[in-house]
Amino acid sequence: MSSLAVHKTPAAAGATGTAHRRPPLRSRIALVPTITLLLGAVYCLLPVAWVVIASTKSGSELFSTFTFLPGTGFADNLADLGAYRDGIYWQWMGNSALYAVLGALVSTCVSAFSGYALATYRFRGREAMFNVLLAGVLMPPIILAIPQYLLMAQADLTDSYWSVLLPQILSPYGVYLSRIYATAAVPSDVVEAGRMDGASEWRIFTRIALPMMVPGMVTVFLFQFVAIWNNFLLPYIMLSDDEKFPITLGLFTLLEQGANTPALYTLVITGAFLAVVPLVALFLVIQRFWSLDLLSGAVKS
Repeated sequence: MSSLAVHKTPAAAGATGTAHRRPPLRSRIALVPTITLLLGAVYCLLPVAWVVIASTKSGSELFSTFTFLPGTGFADNLADLGAYRDGIYWQWMGNSALYAVLGALVSTCVSAFSGYALATYRFRGREAMFNVLLAGVLMPPIILAIPQYLLMAQADLTDSYWSVLLPQILSPYGVYLSRIYATAAVPSDVVEAGRMDGASEWRIFTRIALPMMVPGMVTVFLFQFVAIWNNFLLPYIMLSDDEKFPITLGLFTLLEQGANTPALYTLVITGAFLAVVPLVALFLVIQRFWSLDLLSGAVKS
């Protein structure tokens, strides 16, 4: 039996060693996308981290040294920001919340209705209408700003809350995303079964289709909320009363005044940090909702 034993030749041993060495090489190559994503995350988060740290520094600490060590002036900066012009910063935050929440809710409803109709019903001109919406997705907002201002001026709505809210109601990207999601999430057989049972079209939409479209509508709401919260150009054109300013335009005016009063820079940085907090909180809440919805869908299936 010993004479029949198979002995590995040096070539076989070398091949075996090469085979054993291949997985580490593949694993190193697989690390390249991960490293790239990490570098991209650092690139995106570095300015945010600087704002968070800079908001804790007093004016002397902010302009004396450039370090990523936290300062000791956050409480004073917060108090000065709240006291500036009798707390107008918090009014700007309230205006942004009004524009973003109300505008995103109405826009999500309009997108849900429109996307479901485009995905479910067959009517003349449907594809042409959808192509026009796609053209609206590709249209830069700066091109539409002046026509929107002229329309609002004709309706005598400039320098009002409506002048910022109304242009945000129809989101071409929201309608596009809603149609794509409704096509994938709402089976036509379920809609036909509801019609055969005698349910009205409104009942089919609200009781059958809309619950299936909830994850997509949450995505539309998030995109629209962030877009309205960060919008600067439209309020800049429409509004002249600073008490109606959103946070973006309010911080811009505060930054302009900081050119003559450097002490206001600390207020601008602290205000920018506080303006990011609602977006982060909203993303964390919606991310949890996405996870719960996917988990419940897996349990139901």
